[in-house]
Amino acid sequence: MAAEKISLYNLADLKNTSDDAIPNYLNSLKFKQTHFLSDVRLGLGYSAFLIAAACFAWDYKLGFEDTKLYTAVAVAVYTVLNGLLTFWMMFVEKGVVYQGIAPSGEKITVASATKKLDPTYRLSITVTDKSAKSRIIEVAKPFASFFDESGYFVAAPFQQILATAVPVVGKLDPKRIKSESQDMLNANPELLDAILAANSASATGAEAAEGGKRRRA
Repeated sequence: MAAEKISLYNLADLKNTSDDAIPNYLNSLKFKQTHFLSDVRLGLGYSAFLIAAACFAWDYKLGFEDTKLYTAVAVAVYTVLNGLLTFWMMFVEKGVVYQGIAPSGEKITVASATKKLDPTYRLSITVTDKSAKSRIIEVAKPFASFFDESGYFVAAPFQQILATAVPVVGKLDPKRIKSESQDMLNANPELLDAILAANSASATGAEAAEGGKRRRA
């Protein structure tokens, strides 16, 4: 499947594309995804829809007067279900886009968010070990870190961010871990040039010294 081009000015599309990449990546590392939160949300949503559909059906077949008591009850139940759905999405899910269990047994919950007019992808990652001790890891990276100039998602740097920030992910994908020293070099090209120059000078000096020893021999 060809990658989809995203407008770099559309935060919702950038976030949704990034959110979709998280389960793809973690599941490829043998995490076992759990769907409890989404199953409850879908259950509440479908229940409310079925009640609305049944209300319409019996009103259409029997008329309002014969079914107004049932309709009143259905409206009340529908209101409660939608209230529960709103509560569930705002206060329980709270932006969670992934829940899963690592092969080693740790549980991971990933919630994502963006702020208005701020092209930064924010992740709150909760890792719970086997003893039920939890640790929260906060990650904030600009979308430009893993979308190219044309608006195409680039998986490698995105996976690198997760593997570097989250130890349980890094253990399963060590090749994606980015060292702090590499970050420093990338942020300071002059430092990289100085190190390369120093290494070159050291190599030249060592070769000269070796040549002198050979001549004295």
